[in-house]
Amino acid sequence: MKSLFCYLFLVITTFLNAQEPVQDTFFLFFLGGQSNMEGYGYNEHLPDSLNKIQEDVLIFNGNAAADGAKDGGLGNWSALQPGYGVGFYSKGKKNIYSNRFGLELTLAKFLKEQYSNRKIAFIKYARGGSALDSLSARFFGSWAPGFKGKNGINQYDHFQNTLKNAYKVKDINGDGLKDVLIPKGIFWMQGEGDAETVESSALDYEKNLSQLMHLIRLHLGNKGLPIVIGKISDSGDTWPFGQIVMDAQESYVKKDKNATIVRDTEDYAYSDPWHYDSQGYIDLGIAFANAYIQLLENLRLE
Repeated sequence: MKSLFCYLFLVITTFLNAQEPVQDTFFLFFLGGQSNMEGYGYNEHLPDSLNKIQEDVLIFNGNAAADGAKDGGLGNWSALQPGYGVGFYSKGKKNIYSNRFGLELTLAKFLKEQYSNRKIAFIKYARGGSALDSLSARFFGSWAPGFKGKNGINQYDHFQNTLKNAYKVKDINGDGLKDVLIPKGIFWMQGEGDAETVESSALDYEKNLSQLMHLIRLHLGNKGLPIVIGKISDSGDTWPFGQIVMDAQESYVKKDKNATIVRDTEDYAYSDPWHYDSQGYIDLGIAFANAYIQLLENLRLE
């Protein structure tokens, strides 16, 4: 009788396990902002260790588009590689890679060292020149949630469309298993657009940044999600209201215990008045990763 019971228990357990869907889990990070998040590094300047496909890191890069465009946020999950910098675009089912890269390459490398037993995924949406404040949108675009630019579509809408398109794919690496994305952090590099033309945009930057980060956290399902922002820097009188924005960034991270800031940018060289050189983007990814890891450590010690 005991043997029969054990046999039936084994059969039932095996049956129930067979009914449970097999899943893969990815630690997910959102990368957002403007051109220095897009990336202006040249692929030809990469060392061999980075100038390759990172098969174990997946990325969905939403197509960057102007306010009013209908194709913002289109994308396709693919393995991370050089070419996700400025000039990258996607038609949805196909990615068209550029000759540029951003901070995502070294960020991925160092996050993999932190989470050696985890799979990593990035969702990225960045648009060069974009501002938080609608008064500074110009032809680059605005992230202001309530701003209804041309056709009632702005950068915040493109961001939401990026998330929607990324999340609707249930098997992001195509291995036949359902994938679960667990949001673990936000990386934000932006502010120059609010520091260039309208002083009130710079003065409102902290308020606008706080609102947007709160909303992005809500979209990712975690009100306390760790945030790393990159402090803007200046190659020399490029941003008339840059110091106001820099002070606002510092003030924001002081008030949000789950946020931190990368200040290394003040030491970076530039390839033009607005963008870091290739080495800068290599260093920026490392700085973002280190800041994130330190933030987690500080939160654990509280």
